[in-house]
Amino acid sequence: MSAPRILVLGGKAGIVRKAAALGFEITHVQKPSAFDPAVVDHCAQLLLVDYQDVPTVTALVRALHEQRPFARVFTQTEAAQVVAGHLTDVLGLPGNGAGPTRLLHDKPALRGLLNDKGIGPVATLRAPGREELRAFTARHGAAVIKPAMGSGSLGVRVLASPEETDAAWEWRERAGLTDFFAEEYLKGREISVETFSVAGRHTVVALTGKDTGGGVVELGHVVPAALTPGDRTAVTELVTAVLDAVGLVEGPAHTEVIVTADGPRVVEAHSRRGGDRINELVRLVHGVDLEEATYRLALDDEGPGAPAPDGAAAIRFLTAAPGLVTAVTGAGAAEEAEGVVQVDVAVGPGDTVHALRWSEDRCGHVLVRAADAATAVRLAREAADRIVITTEPAGPRTEETLDDLLREVDEVLDPFAPAPSA
Repeated sequence: MSAPRILVLGGKAGIVRKAAALGFEITHVQKPSAFDPAVVDHCAQLLLVDYQDVPTVTALVRALHEQRPFARVFTQTEAAQVVAGHLTDVLGLPGNGAGPTRLLHDKPALRGLLNDKGIGPVATLRAPGREELRAFTARHGAAVIKPAMGSGSLGVRVLASPEETDAAWEWRERAGLTDFFAEEYLKGREISVETFSVAGRHTVVALTGKDTGGGVVELGHVVPAALTPGDRTAVTELVTAVLDAVGLVEGPAHTEVIVTADGPRVVEAHSRRGGDRINELVRLVHGVDLEEATYRLALDDEGPGAPAPDGAAAIRFLTAAPGLVTAVTGAGAAEEAEGVVQVDVAVGPGDTVHALRWSEDRCGHVLVRAADAATAVRLAREAADRIVITTEPAGPRTEETLDDLLREVDEVLDPFAPAPSA
């Protein structure tokens, strides 16, 4: 029997390699701007096409499918989720179609669905005016504004009081944030829930603790998150209800949750494994590779289950003062620190460090493994502190809009949105 033929949208070479190692015949669709020659050896066919160009990629994939059918459409990147769902429906294949992938990509739509069903209700207001936002913030004590779509904390801003409305509104206008909504600010511990679903049955594989340092950009993660048995049960019930409500059929999901005094509440959810190397943390602690498990769905695999944790693992992201990088020291010392599994410094002399606008502005990471979560967090911090990124002021810089930031990574938030008129 020939190997199943699968379509893989986007993703780095290492993720595609995992599919190849399982024996699949891979047709890989990748944006030309993201092409990595290392992927060539893992593919039977490589299409350098912008997978967010929906009409073009649909026509190409349909023609290829008619020649010789694909067994599945897979993607493990946020930017391609809704396109993969669309293609799954177009080709009539098993998997998550356009319905659930769109709901999990469209944050106001997800919130509206959950509120309508009474699943962890959260007050929300779509596209408020300035005074409406001020009144909403006053009513709830604090608020968050965010884009209708996106990830990596892009375009997210907290209003700690109504007095911050004018500054937030002016920032919103400068950033070009037009399609947005407001929600009440949720106070409590932030975690994410890493699940895997098969035939509509959802299993919690891991719980991930978060550290945002009081901001919106995540600075660290740890697996497992420390929760009381009661909170764990409540979180599991909430996330299961969410995935049932959106109609998720299979594969990994990454659901961000705040454990508030009134119980857990969902921040957002995604039909993919968690980013920020959470997959690696889960693999080290639970022995489950959610990326590999995703591809195994094409082999009718029953899913990875929920193995008990073996120790803990944590990641700490590197940051630096905004400016021009003049020196980076301490990476070698960090690699030699206790428990360190991986060190990655993403900047060097001559690079520019920005203020933390979204996850892409972080400067690298340190990943460690330890006997327990508290120790893992401590060791990750200590190792990261050994790395010093020295910067000097870079002079005035034109403020970039959200579209500018997305253009740098060659993405759009909604590939199905009408093209802007000339």
